[in-house]
Amino acid sequence: MPARKRTPGIVLSGGGMRGAYEAGVVAGVMQVLGRKADDAPLFRVMAGTSVGAINAAFLASRSERGDHGAEELLEFWRSLRLETHAKLRLLGLMRLPKVVTGLFRSGTPSVPPGVSLLDTRELEKLVAKAVDFERIRDNVREGRVNALLIAALHVVSGQTTVFAEIAPGARYVPSTSGMRVARVEPISIDHVLASAAIPLLFPTRRVGERFYCDGGLRFNTPIAPAIRAGADPLLVISVSHRASADELQVLEREHDEAEGMELGPMFLVGKLLNALLLDPVKHDLQVLARLNDLVEVLENTLTEEEYERVQEVLVRTRGTGYRRLQTLVFSPSEDIGRLAGEHLRTVQRADELNPVLERFLARASVEGMSQEADWASYLLFDGGFAERLIDLGRRDALRRADEITAVFAER
Repeated sequence: MPARKRTPGIVLSGGGMRGAYEAGVVAGVMQVLGRKADDAPLFRVMAGTSVGAINAAFLASRSERGDHGAEELLEFWRSLRLETHAKLRLLGLMRLPKVVTGLFRSGTPSVPPGVSLLDTRELEKLVAKAVDFERIRDNVREGRVNALLIAALHVVSGQTTVFAEIAPGARYVPSTSGMRVARVEPISIDHVLASAAIPLLFPTRRVGERFYCDGGLRFNTPIAPAIRAGADPLLVISVSHRASADELQVLEREHDEAEGMELGPMFLVGKLLNALLLDPVKHDLQVLARLNDLVEVLENTLTEEEYERVQEVLVRTRGTGYRRLQTLVFSPSEDIGRLAGEHLRTVQRADELNPVLERFLARASVEGMSQEADWASYLLFDGGFAERLIDLGRRDALRRADEITAVFAER
Protein backbone atom coordinates (compact mmCIF):
# COMPACT_ATOMS: atom_id res chain seq x y z
CA MET A 1 0.00 0.00 0.00
CA PRO A 2 1.31 3.53 -0.78
CA ALA A 3 2.83 5.47 2.10
CA ARG A 4 0.65 8.22 3.57
CA LYS A 5 1.77 11.74 4.30
CA ARG A 6 2.56 12.21 8.00
CA THR A 7 0.17 14.50 9.86
CA PRO A 8 1.27 14.43 13.52
CA GLY A 9 -1.46 15.09 16.06
CA ILE A 10 -1.87 15.47 19.81
CA VAL A 11 -4.81 14.50 22.03
CA LEU A 12 -5.10 16.08 25.48
CA SER A 13 -7.36 14.75 28.24
CA GLY A 14 -9.38 16.69 30.79
CA GLY A 15 -8.77 16.84 34.52
CA GLY A 16 -8.63 20.33 36.00
CA MET A 17 -5.26 21.31 37.41
CA ARG A 18 -3.80 18.05 36.08
CA GLY A 19 -3.42 19.85 32.76
CA ALA A 20 -0.06 21.07 34.06
CA TYR A 21 1.16 17.47 33.68
CA GLU A 22 0.23 17.61 29.98
CA ALA A 23 2.21 20.83 29.60
CA GLY A 24 5.21 19.13 31.19
CA VAL A 25 5.01 16.19 28.78
CA VAL A 26 4.76 18.53 25.77
CA ALA A 27 7.80 20.49 26.98
CA GLY A 28 9.69 17.22 27.44
CA VAL A 29 8.81 16.08 23.92
CA MET A 30 10.05 19.37 22.48
CA GLN A 31 13.25 19.05 24.51
CA VAL A 32 13.89 15.50 23.28
CA LEU A 33 13.32 16.49 19.64
CA GLY A 34 15.36 19.69 19.99
CA ARG A 35 12.50 21.73 18.53
CA LYS A 36 13.22 25.42 17.89
CA ALA A 37 10.93 28.37 17.29
CA ASP A 38 11.90 28.67 13.61
CA ASP A 39 11.19 24.98 12.84
CA ALA A 40 7.97 23.92 11.13
CA PRO A 41 5.20 23.08 13.64
CA LEU A 42 5.36 19.56 15.06
CA PHE A 43 1.62 18.99 15.48
CA ARG A 44 -0.90 19.63 12.71
CA VAL A 45 -3.98 18.29 14.50
CA MET A 46 -4.83 19.26 18.10
CA ALA A 47 -7.74 17.74 20.02
CA GLY A 48 -8.64 18.43 23.63
CA THR A 49 -11.34 18.11 26.24
CA SER A 50 -11.79 20.26 29.35
CA VAL A 51 -8.40 21.53 30.50
CA GLY A 52 -6.99 19.65 27.51
CA ALA A 53 -9.02 22.05 25.35
CA ILE A 54 -7.19 24.99 26.92
CA ASN A 55 -3.82 23.36 26.27
CA ALA A 56 -4.81 22.36 22.71
CA ALA A 57 -5.98 25.89 21.89
CA PHE A 58 -2.75 27.31 23.30
CA LEU A 59 -0.62 24.99 21.13
CA ALA A 60 -2.71 25.86 18.06
CA SER A 61 -2.24 29.56 18.76
CA ARG A 62 1.55 29.06 18.73
CA SER A 63 1.73 26.84 15.64
CA GLU A 64 3.80 29.37 13.72
CA ARG A 65 6.57 28.10 16.03
CA GLY A 66 8.23 24.72 15.78
CA ASP A 67 8.05 24.25 19.56
CA HIS A 68 4.43 25.46 19.82
CA GLY A 69 5.47 27.86 22.59
CA ALA A 70 5.83 24.95 25.03
CA GLU A 71 7.85 26.95 27.56
CA GLU A 72 5.25 29.74 27.48
CA LEU A 73 2.58 27.16 28.28
CA LEU A 74 4.55 26.18 31.37
CA GLU A 75 4.54 29.82 32.48
CA PHE A 76 0.76 29.92 32.10
CA TRP A 77 0.46 27.08 34.60
CA ARG A 78 3.09 28.46 36.94
CA SER A 79 1.23 31.79 37.13
CA LEU A 80 -1.83 30.27 38.85
CA ARG A 81 -2.56 31.34 42.43
CA LEU A 82 -5.05 29.80 44.85
CA GLU A 83 -6.12 33.15 46.28
CA THR A 84 -6.78 34.56 42.80
CA HIS A 85 -7.92 31.67 40.63
CA ALA A 86 -9.76 29.47 43.15
CA LYS A 87 -12.11 31.98 44.76
CA LEU A 88 -15.08 30.29 46.38
CA ARG A 89 -18.62 31.42 45.67
CA LEU A 90 -20.59 31.45 48.92
CA LEU A 91 -23.89 30.71 47.17
CA GLY A 92 -22.39 27.74 45.35
CA LEU A 93 -20.93 26.42 48.60
CA MET A 94 -24.30 26.71 50.35
CA ARG A 95 -26.08 24.86 47.53
CA LEU A 96 -23.44 22.12 47.26
CA PRO A 97 -25.03 19.43 49.52
CA LYS A 98 -28.40 19.72 47.77
CA VAL A 99 -26.88 19.62 44.29
CA VAL A 100 -24.64 16.64 45.06
CA THR A 101 -27.50 14.67 46.63
CA GLY A 102 -29.67 15.40 43.61
CA LEU A 103 -26.97 14.29 41.20
CA PHE A 104 -26.52 10.96 42.97
CA ARG A 105 -30.27 10.34 43.03
CA SER A 106 -30.88 11.28 39.40
CA GLY A 107 -27.71 9.76 37.96
CA THR A 108 -27.41 12.61 35.45
CA PRO A 109 -24.24 14.67 35.02
CA SER A 110 -26.06 17.93 34.30
CA VAL A 111 -25.86 20.76 36.82
CA PRO A 112 -28.26 23.71 36.94
CA PRO A 113 -26.83 26.74 35.08
CA GLY A 114 -25.17 29.19 37.43
CA VAL A 115 -24.35 26.62 40.13
CA SER A 116 -20.61 26.55 40.76
CA LEU A 117 -18.20 26.47 43.67
CA LEU A 118 -15.66 28.78 42.09
CA ASP A 119 -15.68 32.34 40.85
CA THR A 120 -13.96 31.75 37.51
CA ARG A 121 -13.64 35.33 36.25
CA GLU A 122 -9.91 35.68 36.94
CA LEU A 123 -9.18 32.27 35.46
CA GLU A 124 -11.13 33.21 32.34
CA LYS A 125 -9.10 36.42 32.02
CA LEU A 126 -5.90 34.39 32.27
CA VAL A 127 -7.02 32.03 29.48
CA ALA A 128 -8.09 34.96 27.30
CA LYS A 129 -4.67 36.55 27.75
CA ALA A 130 -2.73 33.32 27.11
CA VAL A 131 -4.61 32.05 24.04
CA ASP A 132 -4.67 34.30 20.98
CA PHE A 133 -7.72 33.13 19.04
CA GLU A 134 -7.01 35.45 16.11
CA ARG A 135 -3.63 33.78 15.79
CA ILE A 136 -5.43 30.42 15.70
CA ARG A 137 -7.48 31.80 12.75
CA ASP A 138 -4.25 32.76 10.98
CA ASN A 139 -2.55 29.42 11.63
CA VAL A 140 -5.59 27.48 10.38
CA ARG A 141 -6.03 29.71 7.33
CA GLU A 142 -2.33 29.39 6.43
CA GLY A 143 -2.43 25.59 6.85
CA ARG A 144 -0.04 25.45 9.80
CA VAL A 145 -2.92 23.81 11.72
CA ASN A 146 -5.06 21.25 9.89
CA ALA A 147 -7.62 20.93 12.66
CA LEU A 148 -8.38 22.16 16.17
CA LEU A 149 -10.99 19.94 17.82
CA ILE A 150 -12.72 20.79 21.11
CA ALA A 151 -15.23 18.46 22.83
CA ALA A 152 -18.02 19.76 25.07
CA LEU A 153 -21.24 18.31 26.47
CA HIS A 154 -24.57 19.86 25.42
CA VAL A 155 -26.37 20.24 28.74
CA VAL A 156 -29.96 19.74 27.51
CA SER A 157 -29.45 16.68 25.28
CA GLY A 158 -26.49 15.13 27.11
CA GLN A 159 -24.82 14.68 23.72
CA THR A 160 -21.15 15.33 23.07
CA THR A 161 -20.46 18.06 20.54
CA VAL A 162 -17.09 18.20 18.79
CA PHE A 163 -16.38 21.77 17.71
CA ALA A 164 -13.96 21.72 14.80
CA GLU A 165 -11.98 24.48 13.13
CA ILE A 166 -10.60 23.02 9.90
CA ALA A 167 -8.00 24.40 7.48
CA PRO A 168 -8.94 24.98 3.83
CA GLY A 169 -8.34 21.76 1.93
CA ALA A 170 -7.93 19.65 5.10
CA ARG A 171 -10.24 16.67 5.51
CA TYR A 172 -12.33 16.00 8.61
CA VAL A 173 -14.94 13.22 8.56
CA PRO A 174 -17.33 13.52 11.54
CA SER A 175 -18.64 10.40 13.23
CA THR A 176 -21.92 9.02 11.89
CA SER A 177 -22.69 6.94 15.00
CA GLY A 178 -25.11 9.44 16.55
CA MET A 179 -23.19 9.36 19.84
CA ARG A 180 -21.49 12.63 18.94
CA VAL A 181 -22.29 15.57 16.70
CA ALA A 182 -19.81 17.85 14.95
CA ARG A 183 -19.99 21.59 14.45
CA VAL A 184 -17.42 23.02 12.06
CA GLU A 185 -16.88 26.66 13.02
CA PRO A 186 -14.17 29.01 14.30
CA ILE A 187 -13.10 28.15 17.84
CA SER A 188 -13.49 30.97 20.37
CA ILE A 189 -12.84 31.35 24.07
CA ASP A 190 -16.49 30.38 24.67
CA HIS A 191 -15.91 26.95 23.13
CA VAL A 192 -12.79 26.37 25.21
CA LEU A 193 -14.32 27.53 28.50
CA ALA A 194 -17.45 25.47 27.83
CA SER A 195 -15.32 22.36 27.36
CA ALA A 196 -13.51 23.15 30.63
CA ALA A 197 -16.66 23.82 32.69
CA ILE A 198 -16.34 20.95 35.20
CA PRO A 199 -19.77 20.50 36.85
CA LEU A 200 -19.98 21.87 40.39
CA LEU A 201 -16.65 23.68 40.05
CA PHE A 202 -17.35 25.95 37.07
CA PRO A 203 -20.60 27.40 35.68
CA THR A 204 -22.00 26.05 32.41
CA ARG A 205 -21.19 28.16 29.36
CA ARG A 206 -23.30 29.40 26.47
CA VAL A 207 -22.04 28.82 22.92
CA GLY A 208 -24.46 30.46 20.55
CA GLU A 209 -27.93 29.66 21.86
CA ARG A 210 -27.00 26.48 23.76
CA PHE A 211 -25.47 25.70 27.13
CA TYR A 212 -22.46 23.39 27.36
CA CYS A 213 -20.30 21.96 30.11
CA ASP A 214 -17.21 19.79 30.50
CA GLY A 215 -16.70 17.50 27.52
CA GLY A 216 -14.92 15.00 29.76
CA LEU A 217 -18.26 13.80 31.11
CA ARG A 218 -18.73 11.70 27.99
CA PHE A 219 -15.49 12.03 26.04
CA ASN A 220 -12.46 12.76 28.17
CA THR A 221 -9.79 11.79 25.63
CA PRO A 222 -10.99 12.68 22.10
CA ILE A 223 -8.89 10.25 20.08
CA ALA A 224 -11.50 9.46 17.41
CA PRO A 225 -11.97 13.05 16.15
CA ALA A 226 -8.19 13.44 15.81
CA ILE A 227 -8.05 10.25 13.74
CA ARG A 228 -10.97 11.45 11.61
CA ALA A 229 -9.01 14.66 10.97
CA GLY A 230 -6.18 12.55 9.54
CA ALA A 231 -3.75 12.61 12.48
CA ASP A 232 -0.92 10.07 12.27
CA PRO A 233 1.25 9.61 14.28
CA LEU A 234 -0.63 10.58 17.41
CA LEU A 235 0.59 11.69 20.85
CA VAL A 236 -2.04 10.93 23.50
CA ILE A 237 -1.67 12.38 27.00
CA SER A 238 -3.93 11.07 29.76
CA VAL A 239 -3.90 12.53 33.27
CA SER A 240 -5.04 9.32 34.98
CA HIS A 241 -2.37 7.32 36.80
CA ARG A 242 -2.37 3.56 36.16
CA ALA A 243 -2.06 2.07 39.64
CA SER A 244 0.34 -0.82 40.21
CA ALA A 245 -0.69 -3.97 42.09
CA ASP A 246 0.94 -2.66 45.29
CA GLU A 247 -0.83 0.69 44.94
CA LEU A 248 -4.15 -1.07 44.46
CA GLN A 249 -3.62 -2.99 47.71
CA VAL A 250 -3.00 0.28 49.57
CA LEU A 251 -6.14 1.77 48.04
CA GLU A 252 -8.17 -1.24 49.11
CA ARG A 253 -7.00 -0.83 52.72
CA GLU A 254 -7.88 2.87 52.62
CA HIS A 255 -11.33 2.04 51.28
CA ASP A 256 -11.87 -0.39 54.15
CA GLU A 257 -10.85 2.28 56.66
CA ALA A 258 -13.16 4.81 55.02
CA GLU A 259 -16.18 2.56 55.61
CA GLY A 260 -16.20 3.63 59.25
CA MET A 261 -15.95 7.34 58.49
CA GLU A 262 -18.75 9.85 58.14
CA LEU A 263 -18.87 10.66 54.43
CA GLY A 264 -19.78 14.31 53.96
CA PRO A 265 -20.50 16.33 50.81
CA MET A 266 -16.82 16.82 49.95
CA PHE A 267 -16.17 13.08 49.86
CA LEU A 268 -19.27 12.59 47.69
CA VAL A 269 -18.22 15.36 45.31
CA GLY A 270 -14.83 13.70 44.93
CA LYS A 271 -16.46 10.38 44.15
CA LEU A 272 -18.85 12.04 41.73
CA LEU A 273 -16.12 13.83 39.79
CA ASN A 274 -13.94 10.73 39.65
CA ALA A 275 -16.89 8.79 38.22
CA LEU A 276 -18.01 11.49 35.78
CA LEU A 277 -14.52 12.15 34.47
CA LEU A 278 -13.58 8.46 34.26
CA ASP A 279 -11.06 8.19 31.44
CA PRO A 280 -11.81 5.30 29.02
CA VAL A 281 -8.57 5.88 27.10
CA LYS A 282 -7.28 2.39 27.95
CA HIS A 283 -10.32 0.82 26.27
CA ASP A 284 -10.04 3.19 23.28
CA LEU A 285 -6.40 2.25 22.78
CA GLN A 286 -7.22 -1.47 23.01
CA VAL A 287 -9.80 -1.00 20.25
CA LEU A 288 -7.25 0.95 18.20
CA ALA A 289 -4.68 -1.83 18.60
CA ARG A 290 -7.20 -4.42 17.40
CA LEU A 291 -8.03 -2.26 14.37
CA ASN A 292 -4.33 -1.87 13.58
CA ASP A 293 -3.99 -5.67 13.66
CA LEU A 294 -7.06 -6.08 11.46
CA VAL A 295 -5.82 -3.59 8.86
CA GLU A 296 -2.41 -5.28 8.78
CA VAL A 297 -4.04 -8.66 8.09
CA LEU A 298 -6.25 -7.17 5.37
CA GLU A 299 -3.29 -5.45 3.71
CA ASN A 300 -1.23 -8.65 3.75
CA THR A 301 -3.94 -11.07 2.58
CA LEU A 302 -6.20 -9.17 0.17
CA THR A 303 -5.42 -8.02 -3.32
CA GLU A 304 -5.35 -4.27 -3.85
CA GLU A 305 -8.77 -4.44 -5.52
CA GLU A 306 -10.28 -6.48 -2.67
CA TYR A 307 -8.81 -4.14 -0.10
CA GLU A 308 -10.31 -1.12 -1.88
CA ARG A 309 -13.73 -2.80 -1.88
CA VAL A 310 -13.52 -3.30 1.91
CA GLN A 311 -12.56 0.34 2.37
CA GLU A 312 -15.46 1.45 0.16
CA VAL A 313 -17.90 -0.40 2.41
CA LEU A 314 -16.38 1.23 5.49
CA VAL A 315 -16.60 4.69 3.91
CA ARG A 316 -20.23 4.07 3.01
CA THR A 317 -21.19 2.88 6.51
CA ARG A 318 -19.00 5.01 8.81
CA GLY A 319 -17.80 7.88 6.66
CA THR A 320 -14.14 6.82 6.50
CA GLY A 321 -12.06 3.69 6.14
CA TYR A 322 -9.68 2.03 8.58
CA ARG A 323 -5.96 2.68 8.56
CA ARG A 324 -3.01 1.71 10.68
CA LEU A 325 -2.13 4.40 13.18
CA GLN A 326 1.05 4.97 15.16
CA THR A 327 0.43 6.20 18.72
CA LEU A 328 2.54 7.20 21.70
CA VAL A 329 0.63 7.36 24.98
CA PHE A 330 1.62 9.07 28.22
CA SER A 331 -0.01 8.85 31.62
CA PRO A 332 1.39 9.98 34.99
CA SER A 333 3.95 7.63 36.50
CA GLU A 334 2.88 8.84 39.96
CA ASP A 335 -0.53 9.26 41.59
CA ILE A 336 -1.45 12.92 41.04
CA GLY A 337 -4.09 12.69 43.77
CA ARG A 338 -1.42 11.86 46.32
CA LEU A 339 0.82 14.64 45.02
CA ALA A 340 -2.12 17.02 45.46
CA GLY A 341 -2.63 15.88 49.03
CA GLU A 342 1.05 16.32 49.85
CA HIS A 343 1.16 19.79 48.31
CA LEU A 344 -2.05 20.88 49.99
CA ARG A 345 -0.74 19.93 53.41
CA THR A 346 2.47 21.85 52.68
CA VAL A 347 0.49 24.96 51.77
CA GLN A 348 -1.70 24.62 54.86
CA ARG A 349 1.33 24.33 57.16
CA ALA A 350 2.76 27.47 55.59
CA ASP A 351 -0.44 29.33 56.56
CA GLU A 352 -0.78 30.75 53.04
CA LEU A 353 -4.56 30.48 52.69
CA ASN A 354 -7.43 32.62 53.84
CA PRO A 355 -9.54 30.88 56.56
CA VAL A 356 -12.52 30.03 54.31
CA LEU A 357 -10.42 28.49 51.54
CA GLU A 358 -8.22 26.69 54.07
CA ARG A 359 -11.21 25.06 55.76
CA PHE A 360 -12.77 24.10 52.44
CA LEU A 361 -9.62 22.47 51.07
CA ALA A 362 -8.82 20.81 54.39
CA ARG A 363 -12.12 18.94 54.17
CA ALA A 364 -11.20 17.87 50.64
CA SER A 365 -7.92 16.32 51.75
CA VAL A 366 -8.05 13.62 54.39
CA GLU A 367 -4.64 12.35 55.51
CA GLY A 368 -3.71 9.32 53.41
CA MET A 369 -6.93 9.26 51.37
CA SER A 370 -6.01 9.64 47.70
CA GLN A 371 -9.66 9.80 46.57
CA GLU A 372 -10.34 13.08 48.30
CA ALA A 373 -6.92 14.36 47.30
CA ASP A 374 -8.05 13.54 43.76
CA TRP A 375 -10.89 15.97 44.30
CA ALA A 376 -8.47 18.59 45.61
CA SER A 377 -6.26 18.12 42.56
CA TYR A 378 -8.99 19.43 40.28
CA LEU A 379 -8.94 22.86 41.91
CA LEU A 380 -5.45 23.34 43.35
CA PHE A 381 -4.85 26.31 41.06
CA ASP A 382 -1.44 26.94 42.53
CA GLY A 383 1.84 27.57 40.74
CA GLY A 384 3.77 25.45 43.22
CA PHE A 385 1.55 22.44 42.56
CA ALA A 386 1.76 23.13 38.83
CA GLU A 387 5.56 23.00 39.09
CA ARG A 388 5.38 19.51 40.61
CA LEU A 389 3.12 18.30 37.80
CA ILE A 390 5.23 19.96 35.11
CA ASP A 391 8.33 18.27 36.52
CA LEU A 392 6.54 14.90 36.58
CA GLY A 393 5.39 15.29 32.97
CA ARG A 394 8.82 16.33 31.73
CA ARG A 395 10.51 13.45 33.56
CA ASP A 396 8.00 10.97 32.12
CA ALA A 397 8.79 12.28 28.63
CA LEU A 398 12.57 12.29 29.03
CA ARG A 399 12.49 8.69 30.28
CA ARG A 400 10.97 7.71 26.93
CA ALA A 401 13.22 9.78 24.70
CA ASP A 402 13.97 6.86 22.37
CA GLU A 403 10.26 6.23 21.74
CA ILE A 404 9.59 9.93 21.13
CA THR A 405 12.44 10.12 18.64
CA ALA A 406 11.32 6.95 16.85
CA VAL A 407 7.76 8.24 16.39
CA PHE A 408 8.10 12.00 15.93
CA ALA A 409 11.62 12.79 14.67
CA GLU A 410 11.78 14.28 11.16
CA ARG A 411 12.32 11.68 8.45
